[in-house]
Amino acid sequence: MKKVLREILSTSLYLLIVLCLTYVVIHFVGQRTQVVGQSMENTLSNDDNLIVDKLTYRFRDPKRFDIVVFPFQYEKDTYYIKRIIGMPGETVYIDEQGTIYINEEKLEESYGKETIEDAGRAYEPITLGEDEYFVMGDNRNKSSDSRDPVVGNISRSDIIGRAWIRIWPLNKFGILKHQ
Repeated sequence: MKKVLREILSTSLYLLIVLCLTYVVIHFVGQRTQVVGQSMENTLSNDDNLIVDKLTYRFRDPKRFDIVVFPFQYEKDTYYIKRIIGMPGETVYIDEQGTIYINEEKLEESYGKETIEDAGRAYEPITLGEDEYFVMGDNRNKSSDSRDPVVGNISRSDIIGRAWIRIWPLNKFGILKHQ
């Protein structure tokens, strides 16, 4: 009887430790998320499964072109995944030809899938606050992003983490390119 009780206690303690470690990893280190929609094509596709790195931004600030995950403010349990284009304190503007300017200098980048057709609220210069980021999907004409007033600028505190590894589909498995 004593041996059985000891086994039950040992197994219970083991399960408690596993559950606690799982909680810590999910809430502080990383979590799985699934891409829904086309807004990040060609970089990410609908139904891609990713691991989001929640630890890096505890030690450094996000960088331009990082792919970040943040909650959509008007729908519970809905998260957006976009690329950082504008950094805190910068001014973002998109001209009629779809060219992105940061502080009046053309942004040199190759992530956009096609020419931007709608500058949205960036048709006029947008100056970001000291903790705000301007984000866009790579599929610029099929993305609801900072150009849309519903999404707007993203606060640093709203960024959950950065997309780190694509785990599904297996033929695309690997670490994601940010810079």
